[in-house]
Amino acid sequence: MASVNKVILIGNLGKDPEVRHLEGGVAVARFPIATSETFKDKNGERQERTEWHNIVLWRGLAEVAEKYVRKGHSVYIEGKLRTDNYQDKDGVQRYRTEIVADSMTMLTSRTEAQTGGNGNSGGFQGGSSSQSSGQTSGQGSATASGKGNASAFQNDEPDDLPF
Repeated sequence: MASVNKVILIGNLGKDPEVRHLEGGVAVARFPIATSETFKDKNGERQERTEWHNIVLWRGLAEVAEKYVRKGHSVYIEGKLRTDNYQDKDGVQRYRTEIVADSMTMLTSRTEAQTGGNGNSGGFQGGSSSQSSGQTSGQGSATASGKGNASAFQNDEPDDLPF
C-alpha cells in the first residue's frame, strides 16, 4: 500500500529565520509561519483561527531564507511532516512537529517587503535536482535546488538577487 506525506502551506513568518551551519558547511534554517482561517461561529459571528507551523529548510533553501526572508513576509511552502520526540530537562517526554520544506516560494516582493505589503516575488525549489519555473505577470521567478544550484531568468527590473 502506498502512502503520502505532503504538506502545502501559505503563511506569514512569525520571526526572522534562525540559521545554523553544521559541520561541512550545511545550512539549516528554522522559523515559524502562521496560517489563518476565518469562519462564522454558531451565533453567526465572524471568528479567526491562527495555526503556527515550525518550518525547517536545508542547504540552498536555508541560505535563500537567511538572505531574503524576514518576519512578516508571506511564503508558500511545500514539504513533509516530521514529528520528533525527546525528553526535556525534567525527564518529561515531549514531541515536536515540523514541516521539512522541499520548496519555498517567496510571495512578498522586495518593494512590498520594504513597505509592508504582499505580492508575488519568486520561487525556490529544494531537493536533489534543479527544476525550472516560468515567469508570471512580468515578475521574475527563479529556482534553486537544495544543493545551492540556481537558474536565472531575464527581468525588466534590476535587483540584487544573485540568480
